[in-house]
Amino acid sequence: GAGDLEGPTSALLRSFSRISQDVEAARNQESVYNRRLALSEVEDRLDGLLRELTRSDEPYADRFRPIAAQWREIVAHHVGQLAETVESRQELDNPYVIGVPLTERQEIFVGRTDVSARIEQLLLDRRRPPLLLYGQRRMGKTSLLANLGRLLPSTVLPLFVDLQGPASHAADHAGFLYNVARAMVASAARQRAFDLPPLPRQSLSADPFTRFDEWLDEVETALGSSTALLALDEFEVLDGALETGRFDETAVLGMLRHMIQHRPRFKVLLSGSHTPDELRHWASYLVNVQVIHIGYLKEEEARQLIEHPVEGFALRYQPEACRRVLTLTRGHPALVQLLCAEIVALKNEQPPAIRRLARLPDVEMAVPEALSHGRFFFTDIEQNQVDAPALALLRFMAAQGEGATVRRAALLRRFLDEGRTAGGLDGALTLLLRRELIERTGDDDGHDPCFRFQVELVRRWFARTGDDVAPHPPPD
Repeated sequence: GAGDLEGPTSALLRSFSRISQDVEAARNQESVYNRRLALSEVEDRLDGLLRELTRSDEPYADRFRPIAAQWREIVAHHVGQLAETVESRQELDNPYVIGVPLTERQEIFVGRTDVSARIEQLLLDRRRPPLLLYGQRRMGKTSLLANLGRLLPSTVLPLFVDLQGPASHAADHAGFLYNVARAMVASAARQRAFDLPPLPRQSLSADPFTRFDEWLDEVETALGSSTALLALDEFEVLDGALETGRFDETAVLGMLRHMIQHRPRFKVLLSGSHTPDELRHWASYLVNVQVIHIGYLKEEEARQLIEHPVEGFALRYQPEACRRVLTLTRGHPALVQLLCAEIVALKNEQPPAIRRLARLPDVEMAVPEALSHGRFFFTDIEQNQVDAPALALLRFMAAQGEGATVRRAALLRRFLDEGRTAGGLDGALTLLLRRELIERTGDDDGHDPCFRFQVELVRRWFARTGDDVAPHPPPD
């Protein structure tokens, strides 16, 4: 009965529960390749669990060993079936991961050595400045943080906390600190197989910040000669809780500032798509913050993601087809994956004789599907990243065609025609430049600057949703 399931048994049941959740996550993967990859990892974990149970002389081991063996057999059978399906259909594996960050286990993560080198350099700064990893949404910030364990030296222990998770949704300070600590412990185990002391929830009930500070003392002792990098992803999410008063600004941000100033063994890295200046709560607490910009992949990194995303990738690209993917995406990692996933899906529908070579028409045919399947990416820009005047600008600029540059005078005329003001135009341009959706081009004379879209695939979206916008005649 349930009374028998105490002590070490409860940890074992948690392992089975996590494996069950991982199987469900694997089944929800869109591509056969990623389903197979995720289930193979589950199979490896069940192998490890079986070895533990075989060695164990605990009374519960005999009870659970056959269950683990049966689970492993079911998973292995399903992995084999998936492999046979791919082989019989001569399908190309689709290794691309759409819409979710890459974990440290996914082979497809590429590049970013320049960004990790900059982080490593700033970690050595004796002034201990807080770091801000800043870039567009879906530019790969979370994927980078999840992979810091393999990019940084082993003396640095990455402690990754996703503030979009339970921490920011906690009801009170005790819940917030408990979830932050829980994420830190899990990250240390996952990225470095490093055991940090747990922080029991009940111990936070009386005086949460004092108890959390005492726990940080315990963590420092456990670190030995290592340095902890506390990486708070999507830090802006906390702003909502501070705005409504659910969390106290002085208590939460004051704790962070105290950690930055008085705990040399801890380095603090925030990650987000806003600068502290844009968020009024943060500016005074993050003095001397060092901004690390994460942008588009370098050309060689993007080419690797297109042509060699994983070992043994069977699809080859004609040179002009690869160049077209680069032109359409500018090496934006999420858009490269989105478009390449559609190219693989398209090729799998073609006869086997032409399936393994991507040509220029294949790339163009994949674009509408990429725009459709990537609509969450694009509608996030429309609904969450720009205001109405900036959206009107994007639609007008998109209607001018691929690669078109638009002078400020033309934009102003359009703005005034719509009953808007010159000041409103400058505000909209500033916002779009900050969001890295448009850029100034080098062919203006300074008096009448020119602007264009940074990424052609983004322009295509706004041209598609704004096809009622007629091109404006050029200025005299």
